[in-house]
Amino acid sequence: MNLLQHALIEKAGHDNGFEHVLPNSPEGWLALGSARHPAQVSVQVQDGGFRAVLERSQEGLPEELTRSFSEFVGGETKSGPSFLLPSQAALAGWLRRVAALAQALPNQAMVAFDGQVKAALAELEPAAAMTTEVQRMVRHRVGQQAFRQAMLDYWGGACAVTGVALPQALRASHAKAWALCATDAERLDVYNGFLLCANLDALFDTGLATFDDDGVLHVAPVVTTPVLAALGLAPGLKLRWLDQRHRPYLAFHRAQCGWWLP
Repeated sequence: MNLLQHALIEKAGHDNGFEHVLPNSPEGWLALGSARHPAQVSVQVQDGGFRAVLERSQEGLPEELTRSFSEFVGGETKSGPSFLLPSQAALAGWLRRVAALAQALPNQAMVAFDGQVKAALAELEPAAAMTTEVQRMVRHRVGQQAFRQAMLDYWGGACAVTGVALPQALRASHAKAWALCATDAERLDVYNGFLLCANLDALFDTGLATFDDDGVLHVAPVVTTPVLAALGLAPGLKLRWLDQRHRPYLAFHRAQCGWWLP
């Protein structure tokens, strides 16, 4: 790896979620990391492009990354799949996706959440910050923001069904409602719901729509085909992808829909 190649990889990392070059990179490789998430990667130049490997990540990240970049998988290493990326643009996209997933997947949202709650409470008057109701309200507000950010990261800023990529029109919708979750880990689990455009969110949140275990959208009988069309939706819509970790939450959601017939 020459100095120019080193600089190109370092810049791609810095611009796409990996701001640190790690010490003791293996010969011919550049190891990258970040203070914002736990993922670490190594990149080398190969055949006019790049080979990239996940060196450290949360559970589930290699599988999610393989789903996003299946055409670039180039074999297995001891730490997981390697990826053959044909251009600097492909490398940038790969790094950006790794960083987004690393910030979204359990339990990284919980790590950020705890710090954000403490910071929000520290801004209040001490007497107010000590009350149970204020703490509950702060945790709810901060938690909803953290959940939304995790959803935006996980779904790449686009609706899980339609692919609409307008953040102002997207909602982070829980499958198991916030109030019904037993723990903050459940509330902030990126698999507990979907990033949906506003019309779909309204149906999903009120139990007028749900998804089966294949990700196909189902709506209550009251949502007739003309109503669906007026909402800009159509029969046969389905999730862009569905991970097995979504399914327990979806089963819970379907059980709350009185019209659903298993």
